Amino acid sequence: MKQKLFGTQTGLPASELIMGGSQLGQRRGNGTSAEEAIQILSAYADAGGNFIDLSDRYQFGEAEEIVGQFTTSNRHNFIFCTKYTAGGEPNPSVVNLGNHRKAMRQAVEGSLKRLKTDYIDIYIPHYDDGITPLDEIARGLEDLVDAGKVLYTGLANFPAWKAASIATSIPLHAIQFEYNLVQRAAERELKPMATHFGLGMMCYSPLAGGLLTAKYRHGSSGRLTKSDSNYQEDPQTKSIIDELELIAEELDVTPGQVATAWIMTKGVFPIIGASTLSHLETSLKVSDIKLDTEQVTRLDNVSAVPMGYPHELLSTVQRQYQAS
Repeated sequence: MKQKLFGTQTGLPASELIMGGSQLGQRRGNGTSAEEAIQILSAYADAGGNFIDLSDRYQFGEAEEIVGQFTTSNRHNFIFCTKYTAGGEPNPSVVNLGNHRKAMRQAVEGSLKRLKTDYIDIYIPHYDDGITPLDEIARGLEDLVDAGKVLYTGLANFPAWKAASIATSIPLHAIQFEYNLVQRAAERELKPMATHFGLGMMCYSPLAGGLLTAKYRHGSSGRLTKSDSNYQEDPQTKSIIDELELIAEELDVTPGQVATAWIMTKGVFPIIGASTLSHLETSLKVSDIKLDTEQVTRLDNVSAVPMGYPHELLSTVQRQYQAS
């Protein structure tokens, strides 16, 4: 697996595929056993992976505990990104929820203990709570860096204008958002903002809950069919999956691998999840897939989203200036 520079505000070499930790453990009633989780982590590390994405909410802290156990003797070889906001307990007290300093302080101490480490590489609020002032979030993260408990800071699931506001007040290094062939809304504001500030972009749900593997159209079950037994593809989704299957046949790979390979052409770090070792092994093969320009263009065109105002207006105006 190749290593890439994580943004332009760090000198941090990170593996091009991030190991997602949401399925490590079974404390929430799903996911993998601790034993299989260790096998998954071992396979990821053996493939050259060094970047693990976590949250205190994942399996109510068990995911962090498993990673802490796995990296006891070689923690220095890994990049830990972990998140807080929703609390690590099944039913947290309301005072421990949100992005305020008290929740941040208690969450980071819990994560440090579970991960068996004295510092976290990248620390991130899991989402914008809509209440905590941006300055409080910024200063709280800055204090953790000053205390040596956190090396780099970031945000997940924040509007671009709020992320930009924080990035102008403290050094910010990472942004995390959903991004895949059926969810390209991040291209309107989040990706350009992240590029402007030199943030490393971590993208979750590269397969859109399994949708882009094409398994649902062939009768398999999964996250989407469990939440909606009347699964149907809208016209654009159908066109996207049709194209994925065509390119997969051309390359003798799977549609899901093509979907992730497309993301890797966009200057971001996909977060791959795995509930079994075989799922991980399938995802790791993406590193060897090279889409040509024509294939990328086909996927770009079939999955394009309207950029909306003011982008469409400005593109028209700017073309006029360029032509003059």
